[in-house]
Amino acid sequence: MRIRTVPLLLLSLLSLAVGCRRDDDEPEPVGPSGPGGGSSSGTPTEVAVPANFPPMPIPADNPFTVEGIALGRYLFYEELLSGDNTMSCATCHSQSVAFTDDGNQFSTGIDGISGTRNAMALVNLAWDTRYFWDGRALTLEDQVFDPVRNPIEMHDSWPNVVAELQAHPSYPELFRAAFGTSVIDSTLVSKALAQFMRTMISGNSPFDKFQRGEAFLPVDAQLGVQLTQMEGGNPALGLGGQWGADCFHCHPHAGGRMTDGLLHNNGLDSQFTDLGAGAISGLPEDMGRFKTPTLRNVALTGPYMHDGRFQTLEEVIEHYNSGGHESPTVDVFMKYTQGGLQLTPEKKQQLLAFLNSLTDVDFVNDPAFSDPGEP
Repeated sequence: MRIRTVPLLLLSLLSLAVGCRRDDDEPEPVGPSGPGGGSSSGTPTEVAVPANFPPMPIPADNPFTVEGIALGRYLFYEELLSGDNTMSCATCHSQSVAFTDDGNQFSTGIDGISGTRNAMALVNLAWDTRYFWDGRALTLEDQVFDPVRNPIEMHDSWPNVVAELQAHPSYPELFRAAFGTSVIDSTLVSKALAQFMRTMISGNSPFDKFQRGEAFLPVDAQLGVQLTQMEGGNPALGLGGQWGADCFHCHPHAGGRMTDGLLHNNGLDSQFTDLGAGAISGLPEDMGRFKTPTLRNVALTGPYMHDGRFQTLEEVIEHYNSGGHESPTVDVFMKYTQGGLQLTPEKKQQLLAFLNSLTDVDFVNDPAFSDPGEP
C-alpha cells in the first residue's frame, strides 16, 4: 500500500539540524481568530497509513487539510525562511537521501558556518514524541521554529520571515485558504510545515512488503531480521544470551517505526564533548543521551550517529559488535561493553542485508514530497 497524501491536481490548483522555538522576546502572534492566528478552515483530508503502522496521532488544533498540506509543502522549499533568501528546509533535508543532508557529516548554514550535529532523516515524524537529537522539542509544530532563527543555520528572525511572506504575491491567499486568515504569523507557518511533514510517511520498503505478506525477502535479510530480535551474548553464561544482535530494545519492529523514539547513551564515548540531552536538562543521568534515530532508509542516510562519525553501515555494526565504551550513563541495553557481541562475519552480512531491505524507493521518489516550484 502506497501513501498518496494529496492529489497532485489539487496541489497545483492551490497554486535544519538544530531546533526551533519562538524567541522569548517575540510577542505571541495574534490573528483574526485570537492568539496564534486563524483556525483551520481548509478542506479536511485524511492521510493513508500503512497496514503495519499504528493509527497516526494528529493534534486537535492542527488537523490535515488539503490547503494546509499544500502550503506546508511550499514552505518546506521556501528560501524566504532564511536570512539571505538562499536556504530552505530542503537545503539540508533532501528527498533523494530520505530527507537528510546528501552525505554531509554536518550541515553548513547561510554564513558558511558548519553545525555540530548530523541532519536527522525526516520520516514518520507524526509518531514521534520528541524532536532533535537532544529531544528538546516535544511537538513537530514546536520543532519548526529553531532552524529559522538559529545563527548557524538559516540565521533569520521570525518577524522578518513573516514580513517577507506577507509581502509575497501568493502566500497571503494560500494562508487564507488554509487557515481562514491572510494575516501571516509564525504559528501558522509552523502548523502548515508540520502538516506537510506529517505526510512524509515511509512504509513501503521490501521489509514492509514482506511483513505484510506482499513480497518475499531474501533469506540473508530474513536471517538479519531474526538477529535483530535476539538477545546478544553467550547462551552458555546463563544470562539469556542468544548470540543475537540485540537491536530490538531501541529499534523495535512493532509499529513499523524502527525506533523507540527515546533517549539513550549507546556507548559512543567514555567522555562527552556533546552532552546531548544533558545540556538541556542539566541532569547527570542525561549526559551523553541522544534520541534513537529510525532505521528506515538507513542505507541512504549516512553518515551515522549524532555527530556523523561513522561513514558506513559496516562501521555502525562494528561499533555495536565491539561493545562500545563504558561511561556513567551508558544505557542498560548496551550490555556488552566488555567483549562485545562477537558476531561472526556471516551474521554481520545478514544484518547488513536486513538494513538494506529498509530502503523505500517509493518514498524517496514520491512526487507528493518534491519541490512544487513557485507558489
